Amino acid sequence: MRYCARCMYPENAKPTIIFDEDGVCSGCRYHESRDTVEVDWEERWEILLEIVEEAKQIAKERNNSHDCIIPVSGGKDSYFQVWLAKEKLGLNPLLVHFNHVFNTGAGQYNIRNLLEKSGCDMVEYRAGVESVRKLARHMLKTVGDITWHYHAGLRVFPMQVAVQRNIPLLLWGEHGFAELTGIVSLEDFVEFTRWSVREHDMRGIDPEDLIGEGEITRADIAPYIYPSDEELEKVEVRGIYLSNFLRWDAKKQTDIVMKEWGFSPVTFERGRTFNLHSKIEDHAQEIHDYLKYLKFGYGRATDDASTEVRLQRLSRDEAKAVVKRYDSNTPNSLPTYCEFLGITVDEFYELVEPMRDLSIWEKNSEGEWQVKDAIWKHDDGEPEKRALLDIKQDEHVFNHENRNLFYNPENPPEKTGIVDLDSVSKYFRVN
Repeated sequence: MRYCARCMYPENAKPTIIFDEDGVCSGCRYHESRDTVEVDWEERWEILLEIVEEAKQIAKERNNSHDCIIPVSGGKDSYFQVWLAKEKLGLNPLLVHFNHVFNTGAGQYNIRNLLEKSGCDMVEYRAGVESVRKLARHMLKTVGDITWHYHAGLRVFPMQVAVQRNIPLLLWGEHGFAELTGIVSLEDFVEFTRWSVREHDMRGIDPEDLIGEGEITRADIAPYIYPSDEELEKVEVRGIYLSNFLRWDAKKQTDIVMKEWGFSPVTFERGRTFNLHSKIEDHAQEIHDYLKYLKFGYGRATDDASTEVRLQRLSRDEAKAVVKRYDSNTPNSLPTYCEFLGITVDEFYELVEPMRDLSIWEKNSEGEWQVKDAIWKHDDGEPEKRALLDIKQDEHVFNHENRNLFYNPENPPEKTGIVDLDSVSKYFRVN
């Protein structure tokens, strides 16, 4: 397997990743562009201010009590989006939360705190447990993912609320796929669209096509039906990514919301990454990520380590070490989700077997699946040395001041005394 000369990504990374003649991937080049492409961030901030003032004016004209909608999960990014909207842009946002059933205690703690600190109104949709079970079971069997319903719900339900409430502006955080694999450019000014939701979050699946599959009914897919073009045009709905208008750095933004509004990372070592502050509200994240590993041979530790290498806060050797430590780990919650879905653990692996990428997976002489390669098995050569970035030692991931953001066994995080933040659980919280 070929790997990026700078970060940890393999050539089979999803969505599409491209290596240039120097062996550096498109995701790394995208991060470079934030410094090398002539982006006038002050000008972009002014553009954002113009959009905000227009939203305030529209709210006034329509007699709306809210200027915009911000989809929130209780994670670090939605905290920052709300904080920025309230404290820096002077907006009165309506928060929209899609409760997908697979909640963590930390996520529930943080969403309560967000509501208290922001003072914002919030609309919540709580997905039915049986609907979630049917959708998760069907999607595991067809696309190898139990989290289709909440990626779809997190994206679509806020659009439904926008139409219902006559609110045209939605504020999203980063364009995630750009940050990971660089599939778009900063110059594109990409906005939120029906196409991006269907192709990326819904894996190209139209929710209405699911009716009748595995006892799925129209009621089960109701929160995933994207508004019609006519409805969107009538309200003039527009979704923008804040990462197009300011230098996006999730770690620095997490520092801000921890200080200003008390966002809380977890304090225990997670099963599949060293990051203590990202996606901590999502209990099924480890299963979702493990499925990615079983299919493509890399996981969340690769994602997080690559980000920190690109931001010059982690060396290549250190990144290899954390990938080796976490990427292949089996989640301790696997039996919980299998029981929820009504299958055995053996049946889980049988369902995944035909989805494995044979460019990275093979069976050994005993008939067991094993990866053919891994980034940590590779010695660095001239391409890697040329692509090497200098480490910003004052921002290093494993510095003492970052102990509560990244797990370092030699300097573990401080305990909070709050069970939901201090202890891992094999079980998700429905409410």
